[in-house]
Amino acid sequence: MNKLQLLSAPLGRVLLAIIFLTSGINKVFSYAGTQGYMEAMGVPAILLPLVIVVEILGALAIILGWKTHQAAFLLAGFSLVSAVLFHADFANQMQMIMFMKNISIAGAFFILFAQGPGAYALDNRAK
Repeated sequence: MNKLQLLSAPLGRVLLAIIFLTSGINKVFSYAGTQGYMEAMGVPAILLPLVIVVEILGALAIILGWKTHQAAFLLAGFSLVSAVLFHADFANQMQMIMFMKNISIAGAFFILFAQGPGAYALDNRAK
């Protein structure tokens, strides 16, 4: 395997997870606004701490390649649920684009779930 192939897995994990890491951190600093948005969409705001934990810890797990299968499956489900709850207004083109973005991200996580973390992952320590 050449160097580019070895580096593509960790780079892919970082690029895939960074949206969740930044989103989770942003939710911490705009907590009240996020609560209001969730409630406006019919989602109980009491779930916000769980959302933040899933986004931040899930992203870090993916980046580090730690418990990759579980984290990828969790974030795939999170992406699908988020798409349906927050972006299912197909009359609004921007919401449809956001819906498709979430579906695509879920697809990438399912590939990561199936294929594993690749090189430079903590999951590979035992190998």
